[in-house]
Amino acid sequence: MIWRRVFILGLLLMICCAAAGAAGQDIAPIDPAVLDEVGAWMDTLPEWDGTYRRIRVPILMYHYVSALPETADDTRITLSVTPDMFRAHMQYLFDGGYTTISLYQLINALRTGAQLPAKPVVLTFDDGYIDHYETVYPILREFGFTGTVFVITSAPDNSASGYMSWPQIAEMSEGGMSMENHTRDHIDLRNQDYDTLVYQLLGAQESLLAYTGRTPHFLAYPMGFYDDYTIEIARTMPLWGAVTTQFGALHTTDGTLEMPRVRISNDTSVDALAALLLTDS
Repeated sequence: MIWRRVFILGLLLMICCAAAGAAGQDIAPIDPAVLDEVGAWMDTLPEWDGTYRRIRVPILMYHYVSALPETADDTRITLSVTPDMFRAHMQYLFDGGYTTISLYQLINALRTGAQLPAKPVVLTFDDGYIDHYETVYPILREFGFTGTVFVITSAPDNSASGYMSWPQIAEMSEGGMSMENHTRDHIDLRNQDYDTLVYQLLGAQESLLAYTGRTPHFLAYPMGFYDDYTIEIARTMPLWGAVTTQFGALHTTDGTLEMPRVRISNDTSVDALAALLLTDS
């Protein structure tokens, strides 16, 4: 409908802006040519070769990686991993011969049969907290790992306390991290109308493109909430896949908008992580 096109055009004009310059920690960025070579990031959806595939790759889901504040409630406690435990997790992955891959590489494997490393794992970090920049990013670089951050874009738009800024997000993107869509305002996407879904999904898409120079192609449903209409609208956008909070590690060619993950909580020890990495569901 014409009114929908007008709405989208107006939204694009409001949210498009010049990308902010990157500044911050003195960490040498990964050469983008290396990322392109291994398919860690790409801007053209690989053509499907017609073969349906089922691939087991754990997608680990982290939230906070920080010490708990004294005022932490039960939700904050559950969603938090201490920096020491996170480092121990990464040490286990490194010692165990795991290779971090991107969601782009996983999609490529599902659609074309592209070879993945022997022990692949995807690291995801929801919401875009400041500790993703101050703690997660340096530790990943120490181990030669990369990961995906799902950004709530209204947080850097409003300089929200406890969240990354746009220059920090841009710096991490330049350094080899995938900065992806977690909607504009982190709302429940169930039972929403067309305008709301477009505003939340497309709004985050365009903000991330404006500040990183790269179109995000993956979505994390806020709180894991979505419905069939959410998926229908997501299909109209340049989104190649979406991750959920459903437990599992098996991914299929025709299920890329409902990709399960493995939740990491405050009580996930190294031994617990080792067991989670072997899940067959």
